[in-house]
Amino acid sequence: MIRADVTVYFIRHGQTDWNADRRYQGQRDVALNDKGRAQARRNGEILARLAPSIQTADFVSSPLGRARETMEIVRAAMSLDPSGYRVEDVIKEIHYGHWEGQLASDIPNQDPDGLAERRLDPFHWRPRGGESYADLTARVRPWLAGLHRDTVVASHGGVGRTLQGIVLNLSHEEILKLEAPQDRIMVLRSGHVGWL
Repeated sequence: MIRADVTVYFIRHGQTDWNADRRYQGQRDVALNDKGRAQARRNGEILARLAPSIQTADFVSSPLGRARETMEIVRAAMSLDPSGYRVEDVIKEIHYGHWEGQLASDIPNQDPDGLAERRLDPFHWRPRGGESYADLTARVRPWLAGLHRDTVVASHGGVGRTLQGIVLNLSHEEILKLEAPQDRIMVLRSGHVGWL
């Protein structure tokens, strides 16, 4: 859960070419494209309107380059030092294992058995060498519960879905159906999720 006195401003990294191609990224380090940089700037401009209170928040990024670049663009758009954030390994994207680098459209031919297993239990299915959404939830739940002040986060779609699911106490099926926009800011409070 999340403490009642904490607000999390969650920003999914901006678009990459792999996002546009519908290619599984997971923990591969893929750079933002121009659209992704514009999305990050937009999110920083929105957060800048919350100044000065937002400027005293903790700023935390996934270690993956696309999230770090997003955070640096966001902070620059807020007229803050782009490097003034910390990195947390625990909020990096779900690991897609042997699916990383594959186009979603190729999976039915590349790994029909894995796809069939995933359809049976998508929340607990784990690709070879990767993680399940259950694993990701176990990874991020204690991190969320341990936040002690308002926090701006640059992370990933899977992490964003999982955090929403924790805050709203959603079922496994509901978590996997959640949107993960790159051009909006998710605002998480105890029992509530809103958007900027």
